[in-house]
Amino acid sequence: MTETTRAELCRVRPELVEPFTAALPGARAAVLGRLWGAFAREPLPGIAERHHEADDLVVTVEGGVRLTGPAACARRFAQVPEDFTVAGPHGPIDEPAMLLAALGQRTPAARRLAAELDNSVANLALARAANTGSTQVSDSADAEQSVVDGHPQHPCCRTRTGLSVAEVLAYAPEHHPVVDLVLLAVPASRWQSTGDWPRALRDGDTVLVPVHPWQRDHVLTHHPELTVTARTIPARPLLSLRTLAPLDVLPGCHIKTALDVQVTNYRRTISPAEVCDGPPLSDLVYAVLDKTGYGDHLRVLRELGGGSVRVNGGEPSASLAAMIREAGERHLGPGEIAVPLTAVHATGAALVTGDPVRWLTDFADLVLPPALTLLSMGIALEAHGQNTLAVLCEGRPVRVLYRDLDGVRIHPGRLTAHGFTLPPLAGNRTGDDTGALRTKLFGGLLGGVFSELVDVLARTRGAAPEDLWEAVGTAGRRVYDGLPDTGDAAVFFGDTLPLKATIAMRLADDPARAQWIPVPNPLARYR
Repeated sequence: MTETTRAELCRVRPELVEPFTAALPGARAAVLGRLWGAFAREPLPGIAERHHEADDLVVTVEGGVRLTGPAACARRFAQVPEDFTVAGPHGPIDEPAMLLAALGQRTPAARRLAAELDNSVANLALARAANTGSTQVSDSADAEQSVVDGHPQHPCCRTRTGLSVAEVLAYAPEHHPVVDLVLLAVPASRWQSTGDWPRALRDGDTVLVPVHPWQRDHVLTHHPELTVTARTIPARPLLSLRTLAPLDVLPGCHIKTALDVQVTNYRRTISPAEVCDGPPLSDLVYAVLDKTGYGDHLRVLRELGGGSVRVNGGEPSASLAAMIREAGERHLGPGEIAVPLTAVHATGAALVTGDPVRWLTDFADLVLPPALTLLSMGIALEAHGQNTLAVLCEGRPVRVLYRDLDGVRIHPGRLTAHGFTLPPLAGNRTGDDTGALRTKLFGGLLGGVFSELVDVLARTRGAAPEDLWEAVGTAGRRVYDGLPDTGDAAVFFGDTLPLKATIAMRLADDPARAQWIPVPNPLARYR
């Protein structure tokens, strides 16, 4: 994969060949380290035993093969040196796909994952090669595009399966492009929609659907009966790659496009259920949040409208769909900027000012009261570092924004007890399993956001991790002291917190089914 990338770079961006080559060792080590972390924690097929010998982690694979490497490099958010390797039976292992092969799995899923790891290494090196200077963040889109390394814990942090090198450079946010979305002219009879579709995207009875240019080149070719207009919408890709901020139309909105490209775990199409549920879910979550009294702390970016093109005699297409979402700019005052929390980690807390413990205290006091109260009322937000944004003013958090309602989980019993009626929903997002409800929120918020913030504030600002976690625990205790006892607090302060087992998922027969593992909870000491 890396040689293919280098060869294509010679054709399309020769000036990046040298920096790409220089970035490769660090990219390989970073992906290898994250995979080594999965070997340390996750229920991977083929692993028989794990133990420590001095400072090393030893993983024994079925059949007796021993793999040995620094335990420090298996820790979450580890800063892995470029020369990191894992000792195997035939010498040092320095390629992620080689380490994966040591599991002895010969399944289609294992072969697929090996290709994804190679793709991740190449695209991570490419991202680093294109971002060798300091990152200037002057607006919210800049903040979205400042995340060079992608997911901070996933070995497939920069997997872009389906994109060529030229397409990565043209479309991926870490390369700071402007993407021209094409407008597909769809007769009203072939458009299945929910919510309010903007007037700016209509031409009489014809619906103008923003389509990613990659979809135009790779998907629309199978639908010759559909045509695109001469008009395009220039837009900046945000952290998720397929959601973009338009530059000259739809002020205060973002456009979520369907994209048949695998990014980290999933192919980024838009299911008919997601289209159908977006606006009513927005109304529901907004209403429940309003009742909590914390609407000034946390604001939900509503899904305003969406739709899918009907194909094959009337079936709504997940590959020819789009959604219109509120942009964070609707909730910004003068001098404020909306920053995905994972960007705080990615930029080494460069966007943060003041005492780090005070900063985290202020953020916890903004996000925990609404998030934990919503949970008690039956709504669990998928509040990971991409969906959760801090609004900063002069580097200080003043409110929190939440986006992407497709990931929420709803407990109908709790919701009804608080006087709300569940609207008809097409997606599978409701259930009476309180464990799944808590895992949804705590996995993203504690296992993701707060873990990332504690790591970066301790590493770059010299704050003691225990002081940072104490600030989170104190804020959580204040919230739970004022809520009815639903059992949620015992899990919030429990011995473990949930972490997504990303590599176990990729090796499973059903990679879309979430798997979670318990990891030590730093909040347990503050219960």
